[in-house]
Amino acid sequence: MIEQHLDIPTADGAMNTFVVHPEEGGPFPVVLFYMDAPGKREELHDMARRLAAVGYYVVLPNLYYRNSRDYWLKERTEAGMAEMFGFMATLNARTTGVDTAALLQFVDAQPQANASRIGAVGYCMSGPFVMWAAAQFPGRFSSIASIHGANMATDQPDSPHLMAPRILCESYFACAEIDKWAPPADIQKLESALKTAGTAHRIEWYPGVEHGFVFPLRAGIYNQAAAERHWECLFSLFRRTLTA
Repeated sequence: MIEQHLDIPTADGAMNTFVVHPEEGGPFPVVLFYMDAPGKREELHDMARRLAAVGYYVVLPNLYYRNSRDYWLKERTEAGMAEMFGFMATLNARTTGVDTAALLQFVDAQPQANASRIGAVGYCMSGPFVMWAAAQFPGRFSSIASIHGANMATDQPDSPHLMAPRILCESYFACAEIDKWAPPADIQKLESALKTAGTAHRIEWYPGVEHGFVFPLRAGIYNQAAAERHWECLFSLFRRTLTA
């Protein structure tokens, strides 16, 4: 495996990024990995490696680069969570557009990346990000996945569910049964919007698990069986849309 830590220039500054892909057999289809709220950290690097190991050029940026190059949540204390939510509040549809434009320009220039086949996965806070990315760059994405995505239907004009008519690629949504950030009513709005738009999609409920169930280091929340199911579905989606 080839791993790199590098800076990708954006309109808002240098976005420090982890890139990983197999050593032989490229160029490889691209997966853009949008981080969750606790930040870019080794736990996510390991998840990126797992994607890369099955044949993808995986790009995991630090989306908090505008404010910090190395922030990640160390402890789930009240003060720690407040700081995390402060970082999270700096990101929106505009910043997603800026960052995605830079990521696309980067992979377009990489000889080991097949930038004609691009997928994206977003976890928790970045469930909306993959929707915004696919809506703003509809010709570039072959598939997107949102894993226990938060705030998927809001009353704002840029609500993710309102992006459905602009999304041309296939999408997958893994939803935790116990998730205050993505209650059933929100997912119903999302599903209705996707159906009305005629967008190819799949929404899957994961019974008995909580928000964050895929992360191995999330003590008391991680569910191995459900996490492995999410990997199975991700691999199936990307195999079908990026390599078939």
